Amino acid sequence: MSGSRITFLEGQAAQGAALARIADRVRSQLASPERAALRNARRPLFTGMGASYAALAVPVQQLRTAGFVTQRVLSSEIESGTAGFDTDCLIAVSQGGRSSETIAACRSAAPGITRAALLNVLPSRLGELADVTVGLGNEPDSYASTIGYAGTVVALDLIAGAIAGRAQDPWGGIAEHTAAVHRQAARVVGGLRERGARCIASDTVAAGASCASAEEGALLLREVVRMTAAASATRNYLHGEMESAGNTLHLVFGDGREIELARSLAGAGHLTLLLTTARVEPADGLSVIRLPEVPDAVRVVLETVVLQELVARLSAERGVPIESFVFANDDTKEGGLDRSRLAVAARGPASDGSRAAGP
Repeated sequence: MSGSRITFLEGQAAQGAALARIADRVRSQLASPERAALRNARRPLFTGMGASYAALAVPVQQLRTAGFVTQRVLSSEIESGTAGFDTDCLIAVSQGGRSSETIAACRSAAPGITRAALLNVLPSRLGELADVTVGLGNEPDSYASTIGYAGTVVALDLIAGAIAGRAQDPWGGIAEHTAAVHRQAARVVGGLRERGARCIASDTVAAGASCASAEEGALLLREVVRMTAAASATRNYLHGEMESAGNTLHLVFGDGREIELARSLAGAGHLTLLLTTARVEPADGLSVIRLPEVPDAVRVVLETVVLQELVARLSAERGVPIESFVFANDDTKEGGLDRSRLAVAARGPASDGSRAAGP
């Protein structure tokens, strides 16, 4: 069975319940004897492309904190092999299992390295190459991923927890957390959508595991809203990158130096949205979404809920139908060009604001 397509808004609405299902499935799989080689990895190397690569900031941060030697690398950088990387387990992530670069990386992994794949769609080409697979459950997903991306973060946290020997996981209340944050996001984003839609570009800034949210946010702004966007690590952003601010939207994730950064940007007249667990009062140009005190991986999922609401509102305000892609590349997915996406790209945005759908 292959994962079916739903609209972006359908993905948002179904996400909380889907994430709870995914957590249950992945827990069960990771406890099985067949996944022992994955649980016993000591030097995992994570790889993926696009949104999958962004999500990998979460397990890398967690495992490094726990003392493991680990890193993430774009699959395109190891298509010819894993030489030069000290790893005993390659964990390849591709929601559909069709990303050509990730398939090539898995195929060329050095002998003796366990090849693990995290996927939503099974069976798939990447799954066939892997020694060990973990599946989200063929959950329906949107082209600009909603459930698939957030579910991947959930699964990666559980994988990192299994490797590190964590006794418990934090996903028991994810459906309720997701619903509560979505309600808050709808209120806050509604107040900035008109000005935000007029911005010419966006910067997304975070540290630690929330770098996943900064990278995913920049990708969604490009993919859904068609707004030029760039992701930065907080400390690097302070070293000159923020100087280009001007008619720009700034998304800042964090509780430390990020708070002062957000206030500085808003004080200089730049539209800023801060996602934080701290008590920060909104101000002129500064909108605040206060997140609950939760573990890092859960926080990243809740940040993603906000991002999805933001890009949905901005895309509607700008009259850009979600998933009406401009370019359809025939060499990024094994199996060839997705004809339904090419048709949308060829005719441009739908005049009725409908969303593209496809297999």
